[in-house]
Amino acid sequence: MSDSPNERKHFFTILVVCLVGLFVLSVVGVLRFSLAPGLRSSYAGADGASAQAAPATTPKTVFPSTIGGAAAPGSLADLVEKLSPAVVNISTTKVVKMDGKRSPFNDMFPFDRFFGGEDEFYRRFFGDNPEKEFRQRSLGSGFIISKDGYIFTNNHVIERADKIKVRLSTGKEYDATVKGRDPRTDLALIKIIADNSLPTVNLGDSDRLRVGDWVMAIGNPFGLDHTVTAGIVSAKGRVIGAGPYDNFIQTDASINPGNSGGPLFNMAGEVVGINTAIVAQGQGIGFAIPVNMAKEILEDLKAKGKVTRGWLGVSVQDITEDLAKSLKLKDRNGALVTEVFEGDPADKAGIKQGDIIVEVDGKKVKDTHELLRFVAVLPVGKKTAVKVLREGQLKELQLTVAEREEKKELASGRGESKDTYGMSVQDITPGMAKQLGLPSAGGVIVTRVREGSAADEGGLQPYDVILQVNRVKVSSVRDFQREISKKTADDRILLLIRRGKGTYYVAIRKE
Repeated sequence: MSDSPNERKHFFTILVVCLVGLFVLSVVGVLRFSLAPGLRSSYAGADGASAQAAPATTPKTVFPSTIGGAAAPGSLADLVEKLSPAVVNISTTKVVKMDGKRSPFNDMFPFDRFFGGEDEFYRRFFGDNPEKEFRQRSLGSGFIISKDGYIFTNNHVIERADKIKVRLSTGKEYDATVKGRDPRTDLALIKIIADNSLPTVNLGDSDRLRVGDWVMAIGNPFGLDHTVTAGIVSAKGRVIGAGPYDNFIQTDASINPGNSGGPLFNMAGEVVGINTAIVAQGQGIGFAIPVNMAKEILEDLKAKGKVTRGWLGVSVQDITEDLAKSLKLKDRNGALVTEVFEGDPADKAGIKQGDIIVEVDGKKVKDTHELLRFVAVLPVGKKTAVKVLREGQLKELQLTVAEREEKKELASGRGESKDTYGMSVQDITPGMAKQLGLPSAGGVIVTRVREGSAADEGGLQPYDVILQVNRVKVSSVRDFQREISKKTADDRILLLIRRGKGTYYVAIRKE
């Protein structure tokens, strides 16, 4: 039996409508199922059967859970609630005085067009003596380590501050005083006067951290109070050129300006690092000072306000692959002694030029950087064993650790200049050039830099080799003194220096 064309057309129209309706109902059902607050998506079990969707309830904090037998975070909420009260916001104010005729705000001053600039505006309406200073404010973080108000932070957070304010998570504010600081490690200890009921954190053991361990940072990035970020330990023992004792923990937990001085926690809720630096061009690359380094200097900061470090009295260099082959060494571990300072502990103990220091106080020495860190924490006056490799033979020597003097003179003797702009220089002898790995052609070596001097502020360091003074080559102390004493119209002296394998221009102000 055949249908008419109209009947077939009507049938197909109804069929299409039904199919579209079923499709719409299916989509709506899926969306309602996936968005329903009381449901969770199901999953296929190992046997292929589908598990029933269970009503969602407020999940309990799971901390820690385990993945492959290792601790991993479920929720950090309980830990954050417990630790946040001991993390503080630190705000500082520094008065910067201007010695010029115009303030730092001239470029944005709205009256320039109409009154001839800020000074003219002040003269017309407030007299002839406009204020020549402004207040510079900055923010950072810190954490309370004792109920009586001691707080760890970064030195760069509080350096040269005229006023330091500490704000707790409750909003309560305190004035803080600096009890001690150490620019070499960028650590500072400040204190507030409280009622001995402050929340505190526990200091952990950063040596036990492993790459891949979970960590959490709490701080005040960009002034956003008590921001929490989490990640893992990306690397340990990073040297980033921040100072002679670099030994940073690298983490991918987000760290931003304002996090400086804040704590890095492990999953037991212990502080394992002090957040300090970031790589501005990168993401997920932050650096924290190991808390063990802070613990080592805590008592010095409390008692003396500064850190006393150990000193052996040697100049050392790393062992290159070529040196290892030339010296017939099995590996490149240790620090090669290039100079022994007369009368210092190493000299008295019998350490000689050419020795390789491989162990200090029971700790194996990998390189010069590690040697410096090991010696720095040795108590002054302590008798300690130093093992050296001399002509293939291992020798153990006993020495008494002396106190390191910052900006210590490297060498002295004939051919040294007097203090000039806070630095002394010396002729480079062939022996010195060989010991320090310097080219034999030209220059004078900086042997001493006085802290706070023009040379220090200009960035000069001991071991720098000055090649030119105001674009004139120098090859002796006599050349250097002649050029440095010449009168010039400029208020700065331009030096070309060699540091390591690179050359740089440095400008220092005339005193």
